[in-house]
Amino acid sequence: MRILLINPNSTQSMTDQAERSARSAALPTTVIEAINPTDTPRSIEGHADEAMAVPSMLKLIREGETKGFDAYVVACFDDPGLDAAREVAGGPVFGICQAAVQVAMTISKRFSIVTTLPRSVPIIEDLVQEYGATHHCRRVRSIDMPVLALEENACHTEDTLVQEIERAKREDHAEAIVLGCAGMSELCERLEQRCGLPVIDGVTAAVKLAEAYVSAGYRTSKAGAYDYPRMK
Repeated sequence: MRILLINPNSTQSMTDQAERSARSAALPTTVIEAINPTDTPRSIEGHADEAMAVPSMLKLIREGETKGFDAYVVACFDDPGLDAAREVAGGPVFGICQAAVQVAMTISKRFSIVTTLPRSVPIIEDLVQEYGATHHCRRVRSIDMPVLALEENACHTEDTLVQEIERAKREDHAEAIVLGCAGMSELCERLEQRCGLPVIDGVTAAVKLAEAYVSAGYRTSKAGAYDYPRMK
């Protein structure tokens, strides 16, 4: 089984982190290849960044199709270009927001999401609604920290996340927490230990769902909305 993990931004260190998280969760027989474009924003923080990242991401998926990858993971919590990616791919494509939300609804009745900047909150709220999880998601919270700052001081990032998760426990009565950025993926286990709640990382969730779908033989339907783009 071969899974292509695409970080749509151009920051290699974030790709490396997502790859480590993906490999630690994957089965020994699963091959994970992680890649990022070099001509996209260094981080994706808003609709304009998403729009600039999607064309290069689609190009990488088309190349992945020629190389025979079985599934794809888009490692950005905004799930940029997810529908477009499913049009160009034969195998299943997983956005880490949708994957994490699906897992959260399975293992808890109520959950909260903790993301980076306040400007990401309405974007994620719209995704939660699109994925049918509005009733289950108590709140989308922000730690008011840019994506690229997450790596600068890991201890400070972890402590800040712990404080926000504790607020979610008190104020939202959250039973699980979803981390709203791929750059948080390696903090998942420590946050769970410190806070006493299930903490869900979308990269791990997407990889495990990809393995399950490929094993079951599920592929993207080409009967309608996700049919291959017309040649023009």
